[in-house]
Amino acid sequence: MLFQNKISQKMAAFQAELIDKHYAEVENMYRQVRGWRHDYKNHIQTLKAYMSSGEYDKANAYLDLLDEDLTSVYTIVKTGSIIIDAILNSKISLADSKKISVNAKATVPESLSISEIDLCVVIGNLLDNAIEACEKIANGEKFIRIFMGIKNTQLYIYIANTAPGGKQTKVNGSFSTRKSGYHGYGLMRIDKTVGKYRGYVRRSSEDGAFTTEILLPI
Repeated sequence: MLFQNKISQKMAAFQAELIDKHYAEVENMYRQVRGWRHDYKNHIQTLKAYMSSGEYDKANAYLDLLDEDLTSVYTIVKTGSIIIDAILNSKISLADSKKISVNAKATVPESLSISEIDLCVVIGNLLDNAIEACEKIANGEKFIRIFMGIKNTQLYIYIANTAPGGKQTKVNGSFSTRKSGYHGYGLMRIDKTVGKYRGYVRRSSEDGAFTTEILLPI
């Protein structure tokens, strides 16, 4: 009973940490939007000045810059699921703020055997691990590659990221986490959730990169 209480307390603390983290990620996205809205009137005045003086080339160039800037504020990935879009884009926005290059392509079928909440648990923890691994790299390229799509009759999830150090080795058949505190529960939640739906997880480590592949029944 005492052991179960300790596990429950640690899981509760882990959940609280996730809530704080997700709040910070959403706040980061809204901060970008608020910043653009704050500058909106200035942009309009600049365009009016160019137009009134007949400097149409400068006006077009300015519009191109605004379009590029606005693209970074709007949704980066559209999977077909609002909930999954929210978690994916909040994580991508967080990675971008940490100067981590992200390449993402994701689609989700309309009908899934796995709940969107459970899928968000898997995706959120995968990307948390990837971002934290990239943050540990002092110099050199930092990237995360994301792919979600249909493979045969299953949903295929692929996450690859740069990782510090050389090739990791397995302990008792599994890669051990190098993270402290409650972070190790992230790996446990991924495995537990995938197991719940009788899915498949494969992790591989190469020199400077870590890859996770997951298959879930549609």
